[in-house]
Amino acid sequence: MADLLDQLRLMQWLSPAFPIGGFAYSQGLEVAISDGLVTDGQSLTHWLQSVLRFGSGQMDAIFVAHALAPQTDIASLADLARAYAGSAERAQEMMEQGRAFGLTVGALLEVPQPPLPYAVAVGHAARSTHLDTATVIALFLHALAAQLVAAAVKFVPLGQTVGQKVLADLGPDLVQLADVYAAAPLSALGSSTIGAELAQMRHETMEVRIFRS
Repeated sequence: MADLLDQLRLMQWLSPAFPIGGFAYSQGLEVAISDGLVTDGQSLTHWLQSVLRFGSGQMDAIFVAHALAPQTDIASLADLARAYAGSAERAQEMMEQGRAFGLTVGALLEVPQPPLPYAVAVGHAARSTHLDTATVIALFLHALAAQLVAAAVKFVPLGQTVGQKVLADLGPDLVQLADVYAAAPLSALGSSTIGAELAQMRHETMEVRIFRS
């Protein structure tokens, strides 16, 4: 029962209804859609797989894993997460979401949470659960994928059913990656999704945009 309650708690924290403003961010996906790189379910799946395996998804998952470890120096890890932000919008996104997340979780747990980059904040707060690291990461990655799928559903636009199929088809990848990232050292941090990184940088100069990143 305790583990199930902890899963429900984490699912609540990672839900689109949790007030961190996740719906406002696309991590450069808006640019990719505008450029015609993401136009349907297949191209969206390829984009998401790259982000999760080689980009911001990989890095955030590793930060979650290390923030969960009780021996980790959270302040130093937060500094490292900020240093790895590849653009101004990326840095703003992780700090604003992390601050909002910490305020709400602190109120729910009745334990003040420090202002941390979002992935570090999630891992730090999840120390209060009894969930294993791979489970926390799998749910975190699922929430990230769902956020980007929702952005594509709005802006491509994709039908709701197509969006849900993309998310469902990512399930095996999320489980496999969660096991990998749960044991990954900080030396594994890095991003090779150059297209996604450039898209996020270019987003800052879009004249008309509906997302903040």
